[in-house]
Amino acid sequence: MCRNIRTLFNFDPPATEKEMRDASIQFVRKISGFSRPSKANEHSFSAAVDQITQVSTNLLRSLETNAQPKNREQEAAKAKARSAERFRASVSA
Repeated sequence: MCRNIRTLFNFDPPATEKEMRDASIQFVRKISGFSRPSKANEHSFSAAVDQITQVSTNLLRSLETNAQPKNREQEAAKAKARSAERFRASVSA
């Protein structure tokens, strides 16, 4: 589940609101153990997602770095290459 949470800091262009919310949903799913909450827990689940999204947004806005922003396409290509290598290694083992 949490493998879907990606680093969102120091990218050009910056993380979108949707990316922040998606990461927050994944986090709440992981710590609650629910992929989808029951009707009884839906309000609490949604409130937690909203709060974590807000806190995460505040965090990313307050962080500072001297490093150059990462390029999304380049980082995605690197991740794809790592994945291909990992699966190639597991198939040949």
